Amino acid sequence: MTDPATAPEPAMRQKIDTSVPHSARIWNYWLGGKDNYPVDEEAGDAYTALFPGIVTIARSSRAFLRRNIAYLVAEAGIRQFLDVGTGLPTADNTHEVAQRLAPEARIVYVDNDPMVLAHARALLYSSHEGATAYIDADVTDPDRILAAAAETLDLSRPTALILSNILGHVADDEQARSIVTRLMSALPSGSHLSINDGSRGIDPVFEEAQDGYNKSGAVPYNLRTVDQITAFFDGLELIEPGVVPVTQWRPEAGAPTAQVIAEHGGLARKP
Repeated sequence: MTDPATAPEPAMRQKIDTSVPHSARIWNYWLGGKDNYPVDEEAGDAYTALFPGIVTIARSSRAFLRRNIAYLVAEAGIRQFLDVGTGLPTADNTHEVAQRLAPEARIVYVDNDPMVLAHARALLYSSHEGATAYIDADVTDPDRILAAAAETLDLSRPTALILSNILGHVADDEQARSIVTRLMSALPSGSHLSINDGSRGIDPVFEEAQDGYNKSGAVPYNLRTVDQITAFFDGLELIEPGVVPVTQWRPEAGAPTAQVIAEHGGLARKP
């Protein structure tokens, strides 16, 4: 039987450019995944040579998202998730965490990387009680995202919007805020917004490595200050402890003292 993790659908394969490193595949490499190409490993290794802490950032970001989703399901009662810029499947994907706690949860993943979409369709199976869908759309087209998501989600009911390490790909700060505002405006009271992104002003070594990566020809990822990340939550009610290093957002009981890293995130409720 063909291994879907290494053999994307033929139509998708034709659209995958393996000559240029791609952020989703590099991120997958740092997370310990296998869905990447030599060009991605080379770019990832070059980055870690300058800043080994990027692996900690990647894995801490994933753990933050897992804790966010657990809170949303167990404490906020959320049963619908719109995960924009989902990236390649790894362990503890959004639907896996959510449906483990609430099998009836419904999740829509959004990405515009053909490799991500091909692997998601092959590997991410919903529980029988819930639903999982995949949308080919760009974060800069929120209207398309909302229209397609409405085929699976009831957007009149509270929904969690997840923007994990995706807004850094939108260079213009005003445009990024407009995207968040448009998506959240379509969701009702009781919906939540989860954001985490690389932060500027915390670690100069990280900033130097990221700025160098952005000049390499790969798709750039733009760091933002903590104040800029916090501004995405304007008009919403931040859940304690607010916007903090992702390691410090509701760490699990018994976890060692969380270090400060240049990756900030938060979770907020729409009143």
